[in-house]
Amino acid sequence: MKKMLLLFIKGYRTFISPFTPPSCRFFPSCSQYGMEAVQTHGAWKGLWLTVKRISKCHPFHPGGFDPVPPPKNRKEHDIKGSE
Repeated sequence: MKKMLLLFIKGYRTFISPFTPPSCRFFPSCSQYGMEAVQTHGAWKGLWLTVKRISKCHPFHPGGFDPVPPPKNRKEHDIKGSE
């Protein structure tokens, strides 16, 4: 599942994103955030964090610097990192 999500995001970044005007109001961009979230937290939690991030992408949100939160504990990172 994790590899499939990362492949989907990479496909978006390669085949769709270059043909759309730059409009992301966040740093890192939503696609970069998605990749980092899935790599850091695993498929399900990474997907959830990415959906929450994309839901903030509207004209009424100021945007800005919004990094992926670190794992709550080392054990979570070890388990999710091995997927």
